[in-house]
Amino acid sequence: MTRKASIIGGGVIGGGWAARFLLNGWDVAVFDPDPEAERKLGEVLANARAALPALSDVPMPAEGRLSFAKSIGDAVQGADYIQESVSERLDLKHRVLAQIQQAASGVPIGSSTSGFKPSELQQGAADPTTIFVAHPFNPVYLLPLAEIVPSAKNDPEIIERAKEILRDIGMFPLHVRKEIDAHIADRFLEAVWREALWLVKDGVATTEEIDEAIRMGFGLRWGQMGLFETYRVAGGEAGMKHFMAQFGPALKWPWTRLTDVPDFTEELVDLIAGQSDAQSGKYTIRELERIRDRNLIGFLRALKERDWGAGKVLLDHDRRRRAAFHEAAGTGEGAPLVMAHMQVLPGWIDYNGHMTESRYLFAASETSDAFLRLIGADMDYVAGGHSYYTAESHILHLGEAKLGDRLTGSLQVLDADDKRLHIFIRIQRGEETLATIEQMLLHVDMKAGRTCPAAAAVRARLGPIAEAHKALPRPAAAGRHVGQRKP
Repeated sequence: MTRKASIIGGGVIGGGWAARFLLNGWDVAVFDPDPEAERKLGEVLANARAALPALSDVPMPAEGRLSFAKSIGDAVQGADYIQESVSERLDLKHRVLAQIQQAASGVPIGSSTSGFKPSELQQGAADPTTIFVAHPFNPVYLLPLAEIVPSAKNDPEIIERAKEILRDIGMFPLHVRKEIDAHIADRFLEAVWREALWLVKDGVATTEEIDEAIRMGFGLRWGQMGLFETYRVAGGEAGMKHFMAQFGPALKWPWTRLTDVPDFTEELVDLIAGQSDAQSGKYTIRELERIRDRNLIGFLRALKERDWGAGKVLLDHDRRRRAAFHEAAGTGEGAPLVMAHMQVLPGWIDYNGHMTESRYLFAASETSDAFLRLIGADMDYVAGGHSYYTAESHILHLGEAKLGDRLTGSLQVLDADDKRLHIFIRIQRGEETLATIEQMLLHVDMKAGRTCPAAAAVRARLGPIAEAHKALPRPAAAGRHVGQRKP
């Protein structure tokens, strides 16, 4: 059943929320009075379409339907979840939340506010139990964190429902147990920001030098271990107590100026802005966003491969969608099974501007791996000492994929027995087949180093699919040899 999310405010953050819900299969209604809202959100969505699928190892769901409403009431009609992302003015948020509640009752209403407490948002509300803070981080469509901050007036059941919704779209809802100005993460950012302003104002460092200090050093550690775990490691074998004993006295030294705030003068603004322009003004904002997204994908996928930090959230999201996908996949009666949805990324392109040869095999691997997970030959199965090994592959190139192309990988079982799995994979762009890959897989006892029958549970899942695929026409390219004319 399709669910609906309503996004009130379609700027950078609201647009990110819209993209996150939309690409996870939700219908999304947006209200924003800005006449440029549709264009701006479209650009955010284009970046999200290029980035978010690259984090997933499970077919993305069919994209939801995006609509732009003419009023708040129209936008929230029939919504299962509402996210308010208007400007950081409490009076404006109060007016918007009141209009939302006039048209929607009992629906979770998250606010993207980075500073206001939920009790402040709830002032004068018709139903304060449904209003809470759901503070994300930019880009919302890639970064999983959302700080969920309720007040004593919130209905715990609604908060839990909201957290589950956010998990369903691949986010990590961090439940902040006590409301406080700026919540948790922004208080750290504010501290770093204040100190950075002083360093620039006092001529100690430029904006670029400060950014280099972060991205070449502790920023890399924080991205996968955070603050306390990083310092625990810094304490050596003696651990956190040793670190605290060693560096505790430094808290009384004049290392920082966090209790002071530099005067926010025009001179300081010009100094910061000028250095920032010199540092990265050669890029447009959209170019910087795309650079940021590609780098984040690399970091997040590395964490995902290690089941660590934010990578755990991505793996959990894959598991949730894989379970739903397996439930819906059936046996593929009447057509090959669509097992993978992919997008051609910059790293997939060769010097001719086309998808490089190795990536066609990668696309085939994504397709066959998804199928193996479907029949139960997943990583847990491999950990138990058994796997399917590819013994033969034949690839036929029929077309050219280019940057940004959205591809699907479908799989047809040509034959299967206890030890062998003969499959035919099509890599397609829409209805056009760009490549076919025929493969013979052998089931192997990894410890013994020889073939053996697949587990009964795997055969039980594979059997009905193989039987259903017997009724499919045999592909003309099946059984080809190298050099044979294209069909």
